[in-house]
Amino acid sequence: MTATYDVVAIGNAIVDVIASATDDFIVAERLSRGSMQLIDTDRASELYARMGPGREVSGGSAANTIAGMAALGRRCAFIGQVANDQLGDVFAHDIRAIGVDFRTPTRHAEPPTARCLILVTPDGQRTMNTFLGASQFLPAAAIDRNLIAESSILYLEGYLWDPQEPRAAMRTAIEIARQAGRKVAFTLSDAFCIARHGDDFRKLIDDGLIDILFANDSEVHALMGTDDVAGAVTALSVKVATLVVTHGANGAEAHSSGNHARVPAEPVDKVVDTTGAGDLFAAGFLAGQAEGRTLHDSLTMGAICAAEVISHYGPRPEMDLRLLVDARLS
Repeated sequence: MTATYDVVAIGNAIVDVIASATDDFIVAERLSRGSMQLIDTDRASELYARMGPGREVSGGSAANTIAGMAALGRRCAFIGQVANDQLGDVFAHDIRAIGVDFRTPTRHAEPPTARCLILVTPDGQRTMNTFLGASQFLPAAAIDRNLIAESSILYLEGYLWDPQEPRAAMRTAIEIARQAGRKVAFTLSDAFCIARHGDDFRKLIDDGLIDILFANDSEVHALMGTDDVAGAVTALSVKVATLVVTHGANGAEAHSSGNHARVPAEPVDKVVDTTGAGDLFAAGFLAGQAEGRTLHDSLTMGAICAAEVISHYGPRPEMDLRLLVDARLS
């Protein structure tokens, strides 16, 4: 059956609150610099009160990837839970305004819509503090069977595997995609997700339920339990049809059906904020694959998108990604 959408993603529906911070502030708040940690309602209120002036931008890992793909002209849909509140309205408006199909019913109950308090230090490194709020109550009933069956790829984020209800919803989505003959893509999201759910992730991989896997160096290390990242990548590459591994400033590589490609990172005048770098890399790579491009060109598209997003605050592209890609690969 011909697909209506290139990708449908399931992820946290989050509004990011981004503010500059000093290294001293990170230390004083006992935060793990450059990491993502989950926080509760009280801690979210406390940290928000101590942050400097911030800007609100709709975010969430998988939602950022979908936003990037939409900016590249791909047909996308998103499934994620928001509450019936101001931030929920902001998220829904933002994602629909960029042409993404978003149908998930609003939740009329506490807690409020999720938000991520992002502190960016002078070197562009981001420390994320996430209050999952309503997003962790995405029910299996919200999974649109037709939407998944009509999408070439189902894209899932590891962050959302933590709460029980959306984890069950994502398992249901995987079953639907498999029954419809669609591919399943998965991003490991963060080493802390692997620390909590590594056995689940490894089983999904070993059972052949993941067709495209996205990871970075620390995630590969955590998943495979070795400091030998190169060896871990090689071992992992035989377990999934397509493996994409980002190496930060050292570029990225992909393995697929015995083929291998590697590209350097795209040059950036100044790294302002690394929020969303991996998300936009995935957007570029998946868009390249949807366009029938080679592994090398798909990786290059990912690197272009990542370079654009780290050159400014916020996890969503501000420049025309299509123009950037066409100028580079035409």
